[in-house]
Amino acid sequence: MTAFKTDTDRNWQRVLDRDRTADGSFVYAVKTTGIYCRPSCPSRKPKRENAVFFALPEAARQAGYRPCKRCRPQTVVLADGPLARIHRACEILDAAEDPVTLEDLGAAVGLSPTHLQRSFTQTVGVSPKAYWDQRRANRLKRDLKSEASVTTALYDAGYGSSSRLYEKADKILGMTPATYGKGGAGARITYGTAPTDLGLLLIAATEKGVCFLGIVDADDQADAEIAREFPKAERIRDNGGIAAAVATIGDYLKGKTPHPDLPLDVRWTAFQRQVWAHLVTIPPGETRTYTEVAEALGKPAAIRAVARACATNPVSLVVPCHRVFRTDGSLAGYRWGLERKATLLKRERARAGG
Repeated sequence: MTAFKTDTDRNWQRVLDRDRTADGSFVYAVKTTGIYCRPSCPSRKPKRENAVFFALPEAARQAGYRPCKRCRPQTVVLADGPLARIHRACEILDAAEDPVTLEDLGAAVGLSPTHLQRSFTQTVGVSPKAYWDQRRANRLKRDLKSEASVTTALYDAGYGSSSRLYEKADKILGMTPATYGKGGAGARITYGTAPTDLGLLLIAATEKGVCFLGIVDADDQADAEIAREFPKAERIRDNGGIAAAVATIGDYLKGKTPHPDLPLDVRWTAFQRQVWAHLVTIPPGETRTYTEVAEALGKPAAIRAVARACATNPVSLVVPCHRVFRTDGSLAGYRWGLERKATLLKRERARAGG
């Protein structure tokens, strides 16, 4: 994502002056807080090296920044002009339930498709299509955190079938291929534990995302698990370093969200990715058998392979392998204990009203 390229020294001075006449001509974001503001925002000003400028609120949002609750920069009214047209295009894409062609979008804002594509990409940092795709993914994430069923969420987000969701699960849910080699070679992995009523929550993460998540009985078991999983990695124990992930999982265990949404950095085969992506779509409170998962993937003979993919899942809870049973209805193996598996299912069913 490329920030707004203009006279940044002048923009910075207007921020320092809290210049209200600059509102609508750009927004500034603060790297250390992840928040963007209008130039006149009364909040304390950041250090110059932590400020970055964007032409539109949508561009700051696309770069991962959140709007300031104090100055509400996303509500600024732009004067008619080139930026206002791109802003209007963003609004149309934000509201669209289906993809919008460049021709239709250009006609709506008074720009040719070619001019719109070029100006939109330069201003927002991505093409109109990529912008709409990201907004659709965000809607899916939001709905997965709500009480809506996964099926409802994926159709509301514009995915025509569950297979389309599985295909894009790595991008939508942060399930990226691991950035390290086998055994954690070349990785710097931070890990730590946090107490829960199910046991010690054990979380390990690279700079890209969570690479391991489980539930253990004691700290020495946590150290042993991480050493066994990542024998070639640089391993650093730091509870503070995984605090944000702990809070997300804690909200899930307390029933505040039906699905813990975390960026992941995990090693997988193509088949494991298919299985794990399918598990994420099983609504809380519901279960599937290994046979049903295999059939849903279009590979009915791959029942044992599905079971192995569940057993080797390195990020329990985020990828809910506890929702899969044997065909006879028995709980089957669960790395962190059948009692914990039963407890997780019981809680989810109670919250789902089942």
